[in-house]
Amino acid sequence: MNYHAKPVSYRAKVITGGKIVIPAELRREFGIKDGDVLVLDRGSDESFTIKTHSQIVKEGQAEFRAALKRPFTVDEFIAEKRAEAERE
Repeated sequence: MNYHAKPVSYRAKVITGGKIVIPAELRREFGIKDGDVLVLDRGSDESFTIKTHSQIVKEGQAEFRAALKRPFTVDEFIAEKRAEAERE
């Protein structure tokens, strides 16, 4: 059994003004610095998740890749847009 595994949950304290104190270990692990903007997503139940900017970007990129029917280059994209413009 691995007794040095990272915990799956942490405790954070809400202080005056509704500020949340994120444990230092998590801040270091996720590269969260003073002044960073975090996104809170409401869950389907009585929960929420906190995401970093880089997490949001990675999720958006993954959704975009999944939506692509096939890989393409910028040159192909421009050629398609020019062809559409000529048809109009």
